[in-house]
Amino acid sequence: MTDPAATMKVFGDEPVDVCIIGSGAGGAPMAHELSKSGAQVLVLVKGPWHKRDDFDHDEIKNARRDFWVPYVSDEPHMLQFSADSGPYQSSEGWTSNCVGGGTVHMSGFFYRLHPDDFRMKSLYGDVDGTSLADWPITYDDLAPYYSKAERAVGVSGLAAKTKYSPPRDDDFPYPPLATNPLSRLVEEGGKKAGFTVYQTPRAILSKEIDGREACVYCDFCGSYGCESGAKGSTLEAFIPGAIASGNCEIRPNSMVYSFDVRSDGSISAAHYYDAEGKEHTVKAKVFVVSATAIESARLLLNHKSEAHPNGLGNSSGQVGRNLTFSTLGKGWAEFDVATLPEDLKPHHPIHFINRSIRDLYFIDELKGEYNKGGSIGFLLPHRNPIFTADRVAKRFLPPLWGSALQRQIKRTYTDVRELEFEVYGEFTANPLTFVKIHEEVKDKWGLPVAHINVYNHPLDLRNNLKVVEAGIEVLKAAGASATKQETVGGTTFILQHGTCRMGNDPKTSVLDAECRSHDVKNLYVVDGSFMPSSGGIPTTLTIIANSLRVAEKLIERLGNDEFVAP
Repeated sequence: MTDPAATMKVFGDEPVDVCIIGSGAGGAPMAHELSKSGAQVLVLVKGPWHKRDDFDHDEIKNARRDFWVPYVSDEPHMLQFSADSGPYQSSEGWTSNCVGGGTVHMSGFFYRLHPDDFRMKSLYGDVDGTSLADWPITYDDLAPYYSKAERAVGVSGLAAKTKYSPPRDDDFPYPPLATNPLSRLVEEGGKKAGFTVYQTPRAILSKEIDGREACVYCDFCGSYGCESGAKGSTLEAFIPGAIASGNCEIRPNSMVYSFDVRSDGSISAAHYYDAEGKEHTVKAKVFVVSATAIESARLLLNHKSEAHPNGLGNSSGQVGRNLTFSTLGKGWAEFDVATLPEDLKPHHPIHFINRSIRDLYFIDELKGEYNKGGSIGFLLPHRNPIFTADRVAKRFLPPLWGSALQRQIKRTYTDVRELEFEVYGEFTANPLTFVKIHEEVKDKWGLPVAHINVYNHPLDLRNNLKVVEAGIEVLKAAGASATKQETVGGTTFILQHGTCRMGNDPKTSVLDAECRSHDVKNLYVVDGSFMPSSGGIPTTLTIIANSLRVAEKLIERLGNDEFVAP
């Protein structure tokens, strides 16, 4: 593949139409659509621009160093759970600092939200300890952009009508990926337990397209970049097209730290540090923030001026509020090789299971109460050697060590076959989960860092447990010799939403239905910040689809000359 940067337009100090901060699931689709329409677009990215040759299977580099996220010593987040006495420094809440953002090393589970996810307040009313809200748009408003996103990214799957599956008018653009024969155990166990098992849609190509190879089944997806281009990261699916338009520049290693605002409160310029720490200024008609829900809120809250005394676009006091993640559940099972059918006994080169269950997206036995559950995705444990040793050791108390651990690892690879599942559960918006600025702790640029406060609502814990129990039931019905609930009611910090919630009322929301700031008419926010609820799925597809929707609206406004020239 030709390096897209080789032919990229470079603006220098020239003003542009749109400056986009971030290039992940929200920023890159915007850059693609706007630049294709003829707008001059500059994308500022905090981290480096990796190419395919930079990606390998080194577990230490990818999963245990700062290849994707910064060291805590350089850029800490201050994390505090509601029961803690105070915050502590953590790397939780970072997704990825590079061109393409977290999509570059995602696993690519691409589910759609359910229509009722858009009307949580109407569905459940006032639930104690929550801050539920309806979206100002519906599933039908987003559906065509879901389809457009799936085509652009290259989603492989098989459309199936299951309980609580969202409606769709088309199949997935690419056939399902090949899977490990052990997926049959999930199908059999699901059927015996009374659940519908379907093919997990993946943002991974099963067929070659436009310079991107089909999946080579290397077994290293989550936490790793894709050396073949098969994974539908924005680095592969949107950045090359944006650059090919001749109207887009990607500027990596650019840390935005402040804005200039006019007397009317609109933005006239953004300031950033380059890789050497030098200061630069960008002037644009429109500014689009897409740095993740936590970092976007931090950026806006760190800007205080006469026009915006509480932070940029924060007259409502809602910037940073209503933060949601995904409520995590996990389970695991062993199957004795000796009892398996002959075709399931050998190790298989393909590591995908790609089977899901959505029957407990709403928990029927809790109907009439707050019954929002989630989705179950089945998979094989990652084959990383350090990770394998760590998870095997920690199954025992005290954790195994030395020769005892060696024997157990050998047993794991030879005598049993393992399956596991993850539950992506609703993380219900609540007043005690939010982002604010920690004034005392600063990052390597001297900027106040994000203080993340987390409260796991008891109803989320209750409902998450029921979905985890269903996953265990499936594995037992499949003939597992041992099962374990590993996590219930945890938190998946890389799925972030809600800190700039959209809505129709400027007093209770930050953005309007077009993800445009109620306060700042040339400011848009298009990462997961806009989402009033998290849904019971990974949300990357929803963020991409919404970005495509918002881009279409912004193109119209640019065409009508609604913004002040820089």
